[in-house]
Amino acid sequence: MNTNYTNKLIYPELSYILTGVCFDIHNSQGRFAREKQYCDLMEQKLKELKINYNREYNVGDGNFVDFLVDDKIIVEAKAKRLIGKEDFYQLQRYLQSSKKQLGLLVNFRNRYLKPIRIIRIDTNAKKKFIN
Repeated sequence: MNTNYTNKLIYPELSYILTGVCFDIHNSQGRFAREKQYCDLMEQKLKELKINYNREYNVGDGNFVDFLVDDKIIVEAKAKRLIGKEDFYQLQRYLQSSKKQLGLLVNFRNRYLKPIRIIRIDTNAKKKFIN
């Protein structure tokens, strides 16, 4: 059984940096700020690090992501009590629309920050697997 595909991380360096930025934001703002405040601070930190990004980027179909970082990773910030499957599906739609491979779903309301890496599901491969 070939499992080489499970050992490859998508954009490990950039996602590591973004995760660090999220932890810095969470440590400085706490868990009870508003989503816009978290995003404003993230924008400021990305500028300081000289990382290319687009804020409120239109991925098509009228959908806007919070951040598209370095034209590679979608970052979706939340400030809500719980992350649900609808948040996962939302980011998956963004990944499908934009043809990007990786998204980070970050809920700043959590007591302990746990950014979630979400990889785009190839719907064509899924159909082939089911058939």
